[in-house]
Amino acid sequence: MAVNTSNSGFLLIAPTDDPAGTTLQCDTYTRATKFTSPAGATGITEIGWYCDNATEEADFEVGIYSHDADNNLPLDLLASVTIAKGTGAGWIKGTLSFPISENTIYWLAVQLDNTATTTNTNYTTTTGSLTKRHSPATFLQNPWVTTTASAAVLYAIYAIYTTKSSILTTMKGVW
Repeated sequence: MAVNTSNSGFLLIAPTDDPAGTTLQCDTYTRATKFTSPAGATGITEIGWYCDNATEEADFEVGIYSHDADNNLPLDLLASVTIAKGTGAGWIKGTLSFPISENTIYWLAVQLDNTATTTNTNYTTTTGSLTKRHSPATFLQNPWVTTTASAAVLYAIYAIYTTKSSILTTMKGVW
């Protein structure tokens, strides 16, 4: 399966399969991809990214940014979490509870500290997609102030979103 809208962007279920995209370096970078939240979205509960290869332990941050419409860039870091990456490959996630608005542009971002062996993520070239990169990076900047590269690619990064109906269903199980 390639990097696509079933394993990146706003999703209801976390991906589990290797996205099998093109690899590129992730450590020492912040990479952000622009997505529009779905109709009915009310919040996010998790953000994750795909680590393509097993490397040394390092901390990573995942976060969600607002959109700078004037410059078509990430703007303010709305929420983030820092977590240890572990040493294996695969989907790596952080739990994050944050309200979002439906049909709104957000940027999902990942930043990984330096590892002795280069750590890779996956992407695909996709018309209509937009990503920004900042390097070198040791944290998610707030606000986003520097872009060192821009491309029409889709990174293997996702956010699990909630809707009013999913919250009500969860609450019914509690009562």
